[in-house]
Amino acid sequence: MYKINCLNPIADVGLKNFREQYEITADVSEADGVLVRSASMHEMELPGKLLAVARAGAGVNNIPLDKCAEKGIVVFNTPGANANGVKELVLAGMLLAARDVVGGIEWVKDTKDNADIAKLAEKEKKNFAGSEIMGKKLGVIGLGAVGVQVANAAIALGMEVYGFDPYLSVNAAWSLSRAVIHVTNLDDIYSQCDYITIHVPLMEETKGYINAVSIAKMKKGVVLLNYARDLLVNEKDVLEGIQSGKIARYVSDFPNPVTAGQKGCIVIPHLGASTEEAEDNCAVMAVQEMMDYLENGNIRNSVNYPACDMGVCTKAGRVAVFHKNIANMITKFTAEFGQKGINISDMTNKSKGEVAYTMLDVEAAPTAEIVTALENIDGVFRVRIVKG
Repeated sequence: MYKINCLNPIADVGLKNFREQYEITADVSEADGVLVRSASMHEMELPGKLLAVARAGAGVNNIPLDKCAEKGIVVFNTPGANANGVKELVLAGMLLAARDVVGGIEWVKDTKDNADIAKLAEKEKKNFAGSEIMGKKLGVIGLGAVGVQVANAAIALGMEVYGFDPYLSVNAAWSLSRAVIHVTNLDDIYSQCDYITIHVPLMEETKGYINAVSIAKMKKGVVLLNYARDLLVNEKDVLEGIQSGKIARYVSDFPNPVTAGQKGCIVIPHLGASTEEAEDNCAVMAVQEMMDYLENGNIRNSVNYPACDMGVCTKAGRVAVFHKNIANMITKFTAEFGQKGINISDMTNKSKGEVAYTMLDVEAAPTAEIVTALENIDGVFRVRIVKG
């Protein structure tokens, strides 16, 4: 029986995929797996038996990834599951920035009691007039699941789209419209684009990715859109850019005291992935990843361990070893099995940065003795019997 704890409400359409050998528990200390959305886990004491954390969403800055890796806890996310919801809001953000729809709506609210509102509207509407996005140039920084969909949709709307991503995946490249102009220098986006939207993960090296230096290279009247993470943009620099006239609008999905209510800022209350469809898709994907890992040891869409898939084990046992990515580890593992007289029928080893993951299918049920022997090898974080 696997026990699953939900740190946040998770859509039932996902939870109902758990089979009879799973139980939802309110006690996180007894959980084999944790499902989470926005709850912070940084100050949380991770249970000793915890095997996996699945984030029903893309961002994982609320999860202590390194700490989990060192404990052999696999952290999953659900890339692409909420991409359409975010894409649609990015398009809405461009339209809101192009035409002062928000200002016009507010004027109507303020003028609602005037019997001549219709006549007044014909005089006042020039104050809210804008431009069309068709024919404008859009720069998409980051061509992951969301960035690709935004780029393709903008092409369909008649925009000229420039895409930048030095780490463009094969799958993303296949999905990207041929009409998107792939640039290798960010300055090409900064200097040419009327709209710029950022879709890169938040890491130490991407904090403040958009700042005074990059803003200085942009076209006068540029519109910036940020639906990825607020810390990707130095928002104080953005406000200075708005005041100088360099930036026409800043559209953000992350309300905070810096930009909320500021002139030139359209701030949305973090609605990017907040659709029924996105929440359902994320829940289903998170549960599927969790089950495949707990039952088979397979890893898909992990952010702290490498992808690894050996299918369903048909042998007597399967052992998973979490360890440092250093030389000679495989030799040591196989030597221990050999000394115990256990034949290895299949094996795979994958690495990701400083950590690695090894799965071994064996022809005899693994014993507590072999687990102890593997755990005693220097550089091993955790040993897990997946089957046996």
